[in-house]
Amino acid sequence: MNQIPHFDYIIIGNGLAGLQLALKMNSDPFFKNKKVALIDASEKNTNDKTWSFWETGISQWNAILSKSWNKASIYTSKKNIDLNLSPYNYKTIKALDFYNYSKNKLKQNKQINFILDKVINVSEAEYVTVKTEGNTYYATHVFDSRISEEFLENSQDYTSLIQHFKGYIIKTENEVFDETKLTMMDYRLKDGEQTTFTYVLPFSKTEALVEFTYFTENLVDEKTYDKYIKTYIKEFLKIDKYIIRETETGQIPMTNFPFEKFNTKHITKIGTGGGWVKGSTGYSFKNTEKKVAKIIENIKTQKTPSDNLFRKKYKFYDTVFLKVLKDENQKGEWIFQQFYNKNSVQAMFKFLDEESTFFEELKIMKSLFSWSFIKAFFKTL
Repeated sequence: MNQIPHFDYIIIGNGLAGLQLALKMNSDPFFKNKKVALIDASEKNTNDKTWSFWETGISQWNAILSKSWNKASIYTSKKNIDLNLSPYNYKTIKALDFYNYSKNKLKQNKQINFILDKVINVSEAEYVTVKTEGNTYYATHVFDSRISEEFLENSQDYTSLIQHFKGYIIKTENEVFDETKLTMMDYRLKDGEQTTFTYVLPFSKTEALVEFTYFTENLVDEKTYDKYIKTYIKEFLKIDKYIIRETETGQIPMTNFPFEKFNTKHITKIGTGGGWVKGSTGYSFKNTEKKVAKIIENIKTQKTPSDNLFRKKYKFYDTVFLKVLKDENQKGEWIFQQFYNKNSVQAMFKFLDEESTFFEELKIMKSLFSWSFIKAFFKTL
């Protein structure tokens, strides 16, 4: 009878959270003799998304950055806001570059095993048992990135929206882009009375990602995204001739669903399935980096890995923001105009990174003072 393989840690899912966690373990001597397995049904060999984030200083991801910018613009129907991001830089990484970089580093460590299989069940007793379509494994601790069935079935019982989008990476004949400045949000092209905006990342004078994004409760069909992207390229970018090099689509939950309640002593939910996506923005890259660092610190100090991963006041702020957007979805343009017109972008980045002081938070709250936010505040209480 074959013995069931045992690992110190099993990571389910080789996405952003799983690979960042494995990389952090790989670089820390504390985990030198720990056996780690990464299980995923996908080989992660396609460029399925783009991650963007802001930070100061040199990034640990510099070797795989596609581009960085220190200037940005936000356009609304009433205002153009130019932003000098310094000392921050806004950076972007293509998923395939991240996957390849991570796998190349991790495969050099014989203690780390990649298993190509689909997980069908995880159960917890003395050890955690992970059953896949092809095998069964034991682990002392499991980090699970799968989204719980309870969220899929009951998300409507919480304050939830979906950030959903489609983007084209286009190549133009002529030099049309200012490659030193990204368009963070452009609200001038709308799909009715909803929060929709266009996002433009210029990689060079002739190449850019142009993405149309919704913050709404319901999805739209593929042709709708295409219509708005093509309209934006023609009417706002004034481009007639281009080729589409790549496309990307995505759906990101923006929610106050309590993902953390599924954490146990021996199972930690990570990534989107752990609630690591920032509820008010959908950003996840730097949030993941911070959560991974906290998990490593917890393990090394013999705490439960999921201990103190979330700060309650920021979850409260996110819920208030989401309530306003859910109840009055057309207000998204006004909210983001207030954010960046009445506060410095540096203060906003600190707030969204959950590094702000109470007085900085009060100033930001004051800039959004309205009956909509008052109502949402008391509903959240």
